[in-house]
Order: sequence, then C-alpha cells, then structure tokens
Amino acid sequence: MDWYGMRYILTDQFDNLEKHTQWGIEFLERYTKFVKERSEIELSYAKQIRNLSKKYQLKKNSKEEEEFKYSTCRAFLMTLNELNDYAGQHEVIAENLSTQITAELSRYTQELKAERKSHFHDGRRAQQYIENSWKQLESSKRRFERDCKEADRAQHYFDKMDADINVTKADVEKAKQQAQMRHQVAEDSKNEYLTYLQKFNKDQHEHYYTLIPHIFQRIQEMEERRVGRVRESMRVYTEVEHKVLPIVSKCLDGMTKAAESIEPKMDSKQVVESYKSGFEPPGDVEFEDYSVSMKRAVSESSFLNARGESRRRSRSKLWPLLKRNKGTGQEDYSHLPPEQRRKKLQAKLNDINKDIQKEMDQRDALTKMKDVYIKNPHLGDPDSIDPRLEEITQSLEKLQLEAHKFEVRPPQIQSSDTFKSWFKSCYLIINDYKLTEGSAGCLFSGTEFDDEFDDEEPLPTIGTCKALYPFEGQNEGTISMAESEMLYVIEEDKGDGWTRVRRNEDEEGYVLRKK
Repeated sequence: MDWYGMRYILTDQFDNLEKHTQWGIEFLERYTKFVKERSEIELSYAKQIRNLSKKYQLKKNSKEEEEFKYSTCRAFLMTLNELNDYAGQHEVIAENLSTQITAELSRYTQELKAERKSHFHDGRRAQQYIENSWKQLESSKRRFERDCKEADRAQHYFDKMDADINVTKADVEKAKQQAQMRHQVAEDSKNEYLTYLQKFNKDQHEHYYTLIPHIFQRIQEMEERRVGRVRESMRVYTEVEHKVLPIVSKCLDGMTKAAESIEPKMDSKQVVESYKSGFEPPGDVEFEDYSVSMKRAVSESSFLNARGESRRRSRSKLWPLLKRNKGTGQEDYSHLPPEQRRKKLQAKLNDINKDIQKEMDQRDALTKMKDVYIKNPHLGDPDSIDPRLEEITQSLEKLQLEAHKFEVRPPQIQSSDTFKSWFKSCYLIINDYKLTEGSAGCLFSGTEFDDEFDDEEPLPTIGTCKALYPFEGQNEGTISMAESEMLYVIEEDKGDGWTRVRRNEDEEGYVLRKK
C-alpha cells in the first residue's frame, strides 16, 4: 500500500476515533442527566411522602387526641411515623446519587473533555508534521527531476555543438560549461532529494510506529477509563439503594407491627368506657288491665283510671328527663351522663392542678432568688421580685378557685350504706330509707320535675313511707329529708326501682328503691 493509502487510513481512523470519543462523552453526559433526574424524583417522592405523613399527623389541642386512645388510631400514628422514616431513606438515596454519581461524573466529564482535546491535538500535530515532511520530500524530488532534465538537454546541446565543424571553439566551450553546470545542479538536487527522503522515511517510521500508536494508546486508555467509570457509576447506582433497603425493610416491619398491635376487643372496651353513662336501665313496663276498671264501682273506677293515667304520664316522663338540659352546663359538663361527667371533671381538674404546680414551682424559685438577693444585695434588687410574685399569687388564687369549681365532691351523707349515682347536671345521692313495704333512697328535688307536671292534676295518695336516715340536701337537685320523716307515695315502684312520693302540695318527685 502506498503512502497515500496509509495517509487515508490514518486520517480515517482519527476521524472515527474522534467521533466515537465524542459519542462516549455525550453518553456519559446523558447517563449523568439520567441519574440526576432519578435523584430529583426520589427527592420529590420523599417530600410528598413527608407531606402526606404530616397531613395526617395528630394535631395538637385537637379533638383527635381523644381518638388516639383506640389501638387503630395509635397504629395509624405508628404507621405515619414509620412512613416519615421511610421518606427519609428516599432522601438518602437522592443525596447519595447526587454526591456519589452526578457530581463525580460531572467533574470527570470536564476532565475527559480536556484529555480528549489534548490527545487529538497531539494527533493532529503529528499528522501535520508528517505531511510537511512529505511535502518537502515531494518538492526535492520534483526539483531533482527537473534539474536532471535540464542537465540532459545541456549535454545534448554540448554534444551537438561539439560535432558541428562550423561552430567556433568558443561556442563549444560555452556549451560545455553550461552542460557541466547543469550536471552539478542535478547532482545537488539529487543529494537534497536523498536527504529529504531519508528524513521522511525516518519521520514516517516514527509517526506510524511510535507517535501515532502512542496517541492511539492514550486514547484507548482514556476510553477504557470512561467505560470503567460508567460501570462503577452503575454499580454505585444500585449500591446506593441496596444500602437503604435494610432500613426501608425495618420501616415496613414497623408498619406491620403497628397493624398487628390493633386490638379489636380493647377498642370495643374503650368505646364502652367512653360512653357508659352510669345510668341504670329502666325496669319492665307492667301490663295495665283496663278491663278491671269496668267491673268496679264508678268511684273506684274513676280513681283507678286517674291513677293509671297518671302513672302512664309520669312514668313516660321519667326517662326523657335524663336527656333534659341538653346544650346547657357546657363548662361543668353537666350536659354529660354521670360517668362521662366525672371523667371530664377529673381530667379538667388534673390540668388545672398541673398549672397550679407550675406556678408554685415558679413562686418557690422566685422566693429563693429573693432570699439570695437579700443576703447578697450586689447580685440584684430583692424588691424587683415582688411584682412577679404578686402576679403568681393572683394566678394561683384564680387557679385554685377554678380547681374548687371542678372538684368532684359528693354531698355528705349520714349513712353507712350508700349508693351513689351521678345524674345529669345534679348530684343524685341515694340514701337508704324505708317505705312501708321496703327500703328506698334520697328524694329528688321537685324543681327538676315541676315543669313536667304543671299542667297535670295532683295524683292521689296510694300509701306512705318513712325515712330511716336524715339527709341535708345541699346540692342542686336534692331536698332535705329528716330521719323518720313520713312521705306520701303517689306512684309505686313498677319494677324499675323508682317510686314517686310527695311531701306536700308543692314538693313531690321520685325516690330510688335500693334493691
């Protein structure tokens, strides 16, 4: 293959390598962009997961706090916390992808571009040098060829002049000198051509066997490093996610544990505990035989009918009474059933007591500080503490009044055997006393029932009862009852434990028989 063919191959390979290495850099940049976008997706996903977890977290001072007594709500809260940690692992993935791959590849790409540029610059310079050497050889070769032709023509002209007898000796001598000069020029051109030929052959050998192979070797090493860096980056890409998988697995295990912690029976007990009222259910409704009244005398029938009708009216109004005053008494929770009211009052009292303790702690601390100032006046003015102490004293007084307001205190009862029942907005303390046919308890205040019976005619008396113990009705919803006091029974117990009695025309109500 001639040199031109070799030169074409060399130029073609350089072009191919240049295109390939440029493609390699573009591929590296494309992969870097891919990892960057993956990192952004992980970061965005983590942010959305965190926002989702935050959105459903328990709000402070919200009614949802009460709901978290149920195992389902607590499990949900645990799931949200695990989900928040789960989001954190995706943030770790995003961070590691960004620092270990994206940033590193971006820096390496710039280095690769500079190295590639240097290699191809050396290659082009070597190519230019050999091309210049070849041009010099070609130029000396053409000059040697031209001088040889000139020498041949001069020699032919001399031979012709020398053979012509008509030519003067001077002309022959001149032709001879011209021929000799041309031969010398041709000889000089030949030597120059040989010199350039030797130089080119040396340059060409060095170009193809030293310079170009070395440049190609560096380009090859550069390309192998690029491919190796891509391989390492792809390995790190998977390694980054593998490292967080154990933690992600723990988060998922935590969610599973949260689900397994749900206790249906316990939740149902919580519902019972939350909504139990403390009320006793009513007894069975007895059958009222209206046919009996038809067989009795007119006066007796009228009496019984009035009594039966009154029973129906009064009995039907007993249990609806439990729901009265709805929407009132919100501050002292008197709108709640007894058991719920007790819990609410106790919780409120606990909160107030905590505030009282904080104020007392501050008061003690300020008192100690004042003592220190008194003993060491240079540390501060003792009188500067007094305004704050006065504020705390006033605050304590308010809190103590508030605590006294919410204290759960039953009325004092002169009885060894008591049955206590929390009833709507009033305390209903059941005291033992005796009816003519059995034992019963505290008399309800007529004020709770007056509006129920304003439009009714007084019920007839059907019996009497006697209280075994005295009772001072000091709370709303109770009235005083003296020991051995006689009361009139106007409606007997129908099996639900309630008996309606009357003291006088203005005071009547129900008493609860103790079973």
